Amino acid sequence: MAIGTAVADRFELIIVPRSSGGASFAQDVAEGLRSRPKRLPSKYFYDNVGSALFDAITQLPEYYLTRAETEILREWGWQMVRLLDGPVDFLELGSGSAIKTRLLIEEALRVQGRLRYSPIDISTEAIRASSMALVETYPGLSVRAYAGDYFDVLGSRIVRSERKMLAMVMGSNIGNYEPDEAHQLLTLLHGALRKGDGLLVGADLKKDRAVLELAYNDPAGVTAAFDRNILARINRDLDADFDPRKFAHVVHYDARRGSVDSFLKALGRSVVHVRSIGLRTSFRSGERIHTESSYKYSDDELEALGRAVGFRPASRWHDDAQLFGVYLFVRQ
Repeated sequence: MAIGTAVADRFELIIVPRSSGGASFAQDVAEGLRSRPKRLPSKYFYDNVGSALFDAITQLPEYYLTRAETEILREWGWQMVRLLDGPVDFLELGSGSAIKTRLLIEEALRVQGRLRYSPIDISTEAIRASSMALVETYPGLSVRAYAGDYFDVLGSRIVRSERKMLAMVMGSNIGNYEPDEAHQLLTLLHGALRKGDGLLVGADLKKDRAVLELAYNDPAGVTAAFDRNILARINRDLDADFDPRKFAHVVHYDARRGSVDSFLKALGRSVVHVRSIGLRTSFRSGERIHTESSYKYSDDELEALGRAVGFRPASRWHDDAQLFGVYLFVRQ
């Protein structure tokens, strides 16, 4: 696609339907609130309110992850886009509207003049808005966006590129998956790429408990509001009567599993009705809903995960404080 063509001509949106075996929001909520212990999937955090709260979280002094990863990309992004002996196209799990993705886009455009960027995001509205902002900013950029669940999009084998591909799983996104799910996700990425293609993974490193727990439970309460927002979403979308004020945000780092686990703890006894799915559930005082596990890695663990699904570790970079790592793998 030629540089300088109209914005509309440089944007393509492909909507990938949910797989027949994929659960809906209502089904996941029903299953999670009936389970023991109760749980809610963290992927539902990111409605409009949740996304805005998460953007605020990334600016908090306690939440070092975004700053550390951005530091790495500012320092080493030039190397990342050159190591595959381009030219390359980008594939990113996420809509990529933030400054981190733009750092790599700008570097690739500086090197090769043109770039096709393919983000995957579950929100059609979010991916449309972020993609249009990018093509309006960069005349040499075209976007082929995929709206759908990561697993559905990658499993459909619809992702394609005429050039070498550099896939990206940034922002410690890999840590949001249970170990078997992370293995499955990288296996699907391996299947979507060709031999010699690259994969960039940003991962939070194992470190002191106090640093980790503070990053997920800031004194200002922004992360607590982000966690409780999932209850407000259930109220709105599924006609429920949760009182989010009656649940406290609780965080615990499990060093054995390498996971920061988040919970909503009932501050008293209550009964909640989720009317659209015909569910009535009761809470004991102190009972917890598990909402998220954020896994932390060592260099060796992250690279072993890549090797296990057929990627060769090619390079790694850390921020100056050694809080975060970005890893380049090559598809074998």
